[in-house]
Amino acid sequence: MRKFPELVLIIIIFFIFPLVSAQKTKNVLYLKNGSMIYGKLIEVTDNQYKIKTSDGSIFIYPSQEVEKFISETPDFAGRKKSGPGFALEAGFLVGVKTTDYVTPFSFNILGNVTCKTKQLLGLGSGVEYIGQPYMPVFLEYKYLIYDRKTSPFIFLRGGNLFHLSGDIQNSDSYTNPNTYAKTYHGGFSFTIGTGISWIKNENETYLSFAYRNAHTSYEQLDYNNQNITYKSALNRLEIKFGFRF
Repeated sequence: MRKFPELVLIIIIFFIFPLVSAQKTKNVLYLKNGSMIYGKLIEVTDNQYKIKTSDGSIFIYPSQEVEKFISETPDFAGRKKSGPGFALEAGFLVGVKTTDYVTPFSFNILGNVTCKTKQLLGLGSGVEYIGQPYMPVFLEYKYLIYDRKTSPFIFLRGGNLFHLSGDIQNSDSYTNPNTYAKTYHGGFSFTIGTGISWIKNENETYLSFAYRNAHTSYEQLDYNNQNITYKSALNRLEIKFGFRF
């Protein structure tokens, strides 16, 4: 069970990263009449050039009409000024491990809106393994320091954790009061941090470092058959890697 969060992270990065980081080069045909045709060059012979444009159309040009062809990467056109976005991120909560917080792992899905290029407002959820599985629900405010291709940023998050499983009961709970069923609850969660963002081929990749504070609790019967609530607070360094589309 303890290796499950790491496996999920590896799978996510393995499948998503090649899609985001792949170079989107375009072939360009320079015609002798001054026109430039952008697309994917699918055939070159001594007599003709065949190119497929972004709308799926295929054009064929005789060699004598073509001055040259090259492959190029589109220039950076600036960050998105406004509009919706979608992000996936995963990482760990680094710190001293205790029996309550084994392999703290976090995977989040965010929907956000860009305002005036540098400001982003978002709503997120996902799953976190903090000794027990929890679902976070939070609001986020992110501010980019620059509107360039690479920019540091700062961000704030606030929300709540919700426990995802039922009562936890050990096999010897009928003979040992210390192992009576536990009813877990989430609590308030707060994050403040910084990071670095890269824009590449209209997609954003980012790495963040943050202070994470989260509260959880569980209820359990004691020797006197009374229900006692035990509270815990998590204070960790949160390290995450994410993609925004």
